[in-house]
Amino acid sequence: MNTATHTEHQEYETSMQLAALFFLQRHQAEHLGNDQLLFSRAVQHLTGSLEVPLHMAEKLVTRAYGELKCSINRHQLDVKASSTTVAVVTDPSSGLTWAVPVNLIYERIINVAGNRRLRLVTH
Repeated sequence: MNTATHTEHQEYETSMQLAALFFLQRHQAEHLGNDQLLFSRAVQHLTGSLEVPLHMAEKLVTRAYGELKCSINRHQLDVKASSTTVAVVTDPSSGLTWAVPVNLIYERIINVAGNRRLRLVTH
């Protein structure tokens, strides 16, 4: 694929993903508690109204759905400011920042009796 064709393809995917995101935003209130139906409707919208191939529509709606869910939870881990012992969490919209000791995360979240079913993951 030459550079011009590749760029056009990327622009097409970006615009269709935006269309999916806008659809999800417009219709999410209609499907509270049923994300699968919202997802399916968005795929149908892309395939039916915008003639996006099914395999691409599913991929683009998946990405848009991820963006939608991430935008709801605006808190982010600041990897550059974090260290091996402190996780730095930021809220870009308010400018607030929290430094949370990793051992506190372990004690209060991971090592709680109900969460002990988590398994060790090794690299």
